[in-house]
This record gives sequence, C-alpha cells and structure tokens, in this order.
Amino acid sequence: MHSSLKVLLDIQELDIKMIQLMRIKRQRKGELKQIENLRLELQKQLKLKKEEIKDLSKQVHELEEKIQAHNAKYKKLEKQQVDVKKVEEFNALTREMTAIEREKASFETQTSNILDKKSQEEEILSKIHESLNASAINSEELENEIKLSIDKINKEGQLLKQERNKIAEHADIEVLKIYERLIRNKKDRVIVPIENRICSGCHITLTLQHENLVRKGETLVFCEHCSRVHYWLESESIEGTTVATKRRRRRTVKA
Repeated sequence: MHSSLKVLLDIQELDIKMIQLMRIKRQRKGELKQIENLRLELQKQLKLKKEEIKDLSKQVHELEEKIQAHNAKYKKLEKQQVDVKKVEEFNALTREMTAIEREKASFETQTSNILDKKSQEEEILSKIHESLNASAINSEELENEIKLSIDKINKEGQLLKQERNKIAEHADIEVLKIYERLIRNKKDRVIVPIENRICSGCHITLTLQHENLVRKGETLVFCEHCSRVHYWLESESIEGTTVATKRRRRRTVKA
C-alpha cells in the first residue's frame, strides 16, 4: 500500500460517518419542512374558506336587499291599483306585479341555495379549524424531537470533524487534496481495495497489470472506470488503520 493511504483510510472512515450524519440531518429537516408545509396548507385552506363564506354572505345580503326593494315596489303598485279607473291600467299594473313576484321568487330561491352552500362551507371551515388545532398539538412534540435529533447530529459531527482535523495533520497534503476532491464528488468511499481483481467501488474487473501496480504500492493507482484510488487488501498493509479493525471484527463474527 502507498504510504500516504494509511492515514487517509482513517480520515475516510470519519468522512463517511459525517456524510451519513448529513444525510440523516437532511432527512430530519425534510420532516420538519413537511410538518410546516402541512400547517401552511391548512392555514391557506382556512383563509380561502373564510373568504368564500364572506363572499357568500355578501351575495345573500345583496339578494335580500333586492327582495326588500321588490316588496316595496309591489306594495306601491298595489296602492296604485286601488286608485286606477281604467281596466287597461289595472291589467298593466297586474302584469307588472306578476313580473315582480316572479323576480322576487327567483331571488328567494337563489338566497336559499346560497344559504345552504354557506352552511356547508361553514361546516368545512369548522373541520379545517379542528385539523389545524390537532396538527398544532400533535406536531409540537414531533418537532421538538426532530430538533433535538438535529442538535445531537450537529454535536456528533463537530466531534468527528475535530478528530478528522487532528489526523489530517499527518496526511500528505497533495494526496489529501486529491482525496477530498474525489469524496466531494462521490459522497462515498473513494479509497477502496481490489478483491479478486475487481474494484470494490464500481465492481468492474481490472487488468492484471493494474493489479500488479496496486500490489507494489509505489504510486497512487486510480480505477480507470470510477477514478477511485485502489489499495491491495492485505492485513499487514492496513495494520493500524480503522479498516484493519473492521476486518478483524468480521473474521471474529464469521468464526
């Protein structure tokens, strides 16, 4: 194994843990966003429903004014009928009064329909109120739990970063830059072993010449398919790294 990779393997393990923490953090923030979006959607529905009910109330008020105006006009025509002498004038007033009654009946039907609709909308408004109140009660505990979880992730991430910075002081600067560029792009392990002449990153078979270069460990060898850095997986070459500890644990479990 190239000498510079031993330090980077430990750095990589810490970076992977931080990447996993960031994924969990984004997921938890997404849950908070969903709760907030639900609350905003209910508030939006509440506002729209109030506006609809207000508009229906306005329509009812306008129709009631028209009905009152028609009643007044009808009474006025009734008084005129008493005073007329000619049959033609009487009949004309009767026709006008009949038309007013028809219009009034239409307005009353419209008013009744709108009042029914208003009653239905008020029932929906009441249910939205209930949903909003229930959501506020139920989500408060969940939001607090999520926020505590995020705080815990932040603290754990800070500790991992501090540990990483200490190890990075012993890394080859140029090789570290290469590694950091790769892991920023892939968000996954970028220093990986080859096993049975297969890259354990992209799982594509490699050439014998490539394997021999990795075995020698004299230079950094990159996968020609995924650009990851390869190392030869031997216990003596990774002794003292986090990877070695993990391999020993796996062997113990198998035994």
